[in-house]
Amino acid sequence: MSADDDYGRIHGPLVRRLSDWDEELLERTAEEHGTPLYVVDLDRVRENYRRFDDAFPEARVMYAAKANTGRAVLSAVMDAGAEIECAARGELQRAIDAGADPNSLRYTAVNPPAVDLEYAAGLAAEHPGLTVTAGARDTFDRLAELGFDGRVSIRVNPGIGTGHHEKVATGKDAKFGVPAAEVPAVAREVAAEFDLVGLHAHVGSGVLRDDLDDHCRALSTVADVAREVGDAVGGLEFVDFGGGFGVPYRPETEPLDLSVVADRVRAAVGELDARVELEPGRYVAADAATILTRVNTVKRTPEATVVGVDASLATLVRPAMFDAYHAIRNLSGSDREAEPVSVGGPCCTSADVFCTDRPLAQPERGDLLAVGNAGAYGYELASRFHSQPLPGEVAVEDGDTRVTREAETLGDVTRLEKT
Repeated sequence: MSADDDYGRIHGPLVRRLSDWDEELLERTAEEHGTPLYVVDLDRVRENYRRFDDAFPEARVMYAAKANTGRAVLSAVMDAGAEIECAARGELQRAIDAGADPNSLRYTAVNPPAVDLEYAAGLAAEHPGLTVTAGARDTFDRLAELGFDGRVSIRVNPGIGTGHHEKVATGKDAKFGVPAAEVPAVAREVAAEFDLVGLHAHVGSGVLRDDLDDHCRALSTVADVAREVGDAVGGLEFVDFGGGFGVPYRPETEPLDLSVVADRVRAAVGELDARVELEPGRYVAADAATILTRVNTVKRTPEATVVGVDASLATLVRPAMFDAYHAIRNLSGSDREAEPVSVGGPCCTSADVFCTDRPLAQPERGDLLAVGNAGAYGYELASRFHSQPLPGEVAVEDGDTRVTREAETLGDVTRLEKT
């Protein structure tokens, strides 16, 4: 076996397109478990993490749980060697339930509710290796009021945001982090009360080649702040530059060349007397999952051919929330001619549309469609709008399938209600 073959075996292709999925496996899975249904390939999750980790051998590469907190996914990334970064109390608990050592966890909350902060402080009291990241002086005051004096890091706002949509350009949003110019002064105050071990930043999400210049400018700003803070407080253990690295959702978009990205990041960061940390989430999970959905209605009008399916914005909200593109394939009609169609779900809103006037193999009622790149911020943003039960999830591993999340019933939706 050549070195290239061995690399491909361990890391897999740089991008997994929707056409790369095993159609027969998806059709069997839909027949057995119904639709709408998430299907996640755990082997692909591991490949993506290992590829990223190998591109940054000098860094600590964690997994940003908010992209996909499914227990099967968390277990897969930990099996590949990842530690877990959590943005909320529920993510901390789910990481622990999946087998994470609490001492290895990073808690990076934004405006944490009291119950979340109390949980994290209590967990850190029992497991002092856990690190709490805060992005406001007020949050540090709240930690002190709880009697917490353990490991902390400061979230830096570099004033530069990047990513696929303005709603994810966190690096320039005042909601996220302490302004870069204020961080040294805040660091001196924090170091007097807590064990200040690092800095954290996250510039944005879905960063691709065209975003790298701005992304690296932001990393350079954070690195400069880190050097100043390190001199002021006697050194830092780490500087966490977050994640944000994107995947190609559109068929014409090329995947990131991680060797180029790694060189750019190293040049932007420069010499740093602290460990570099990175937190990919989307990069690890996005192309590892697809959604299966059935056509229930085909309506041809003078304006459009409308294809109704049983998935909806409650199943995948990214097209409605971010105007996001997701590839769609008609698994039942791959030999038919394509026609421009609009695909939408059963929700009573014009936002419930997966695509408009997109070529798709001529649809018929009962056809099985697959929606690609659903592994990141898919199930995490799913809802029960219109009292729709949350879908099930099936994992693929070594060619075998197993249920990793049962589909909800209407009884599950109403179980906690009181008359």
